[in-house]
Amino acid sequence: MTENELSKIIVNCCFNIHKAYGPGLFESVYEELLVYELKKEGLSIERQKGIGLVHEELKLELGFRADVIVENKIIIEIKSIEAIAPIHHKQLLTYLKLSGLKLGLLVNFNEALIKDGIHRLVNNL
Repeated sequence: MTENELSKIIVNCCFNIHKAYGPGLFESVYEELLVYELKKEGLSIERQKGIGLVHEELKLELGFRADVIVENKIIIEIKSIEAIAPIHHKQLLTYLKLSGLKLGLLVNFNEALIKDGIHRLVNNL
């Protein structure tokens, strides 16, 4: 499956979760629900996966933790905050660069309409 095909499934799952529960829950709750829904779709999921960082000859075991990685192709960064700030986009772009993945979805479930809370970021896609 391509990144675009996977992202359609992910977005659909986000819509269904938001429709059922709305805004206001903890990020960890939305993460648990999204992982559950994506696994029901038969997708391979890694949750809270640590990604290393290499700086010259310095190798760090943990540079960051990805909330959810789908099919080793897409990083999903889950938020439940008042508003997405520009730094959140930069954060996800950094994650994409460090992981070598090409597509990231920044999802803020704390929106009246979930369509306003889903942001797609690409890294050389």
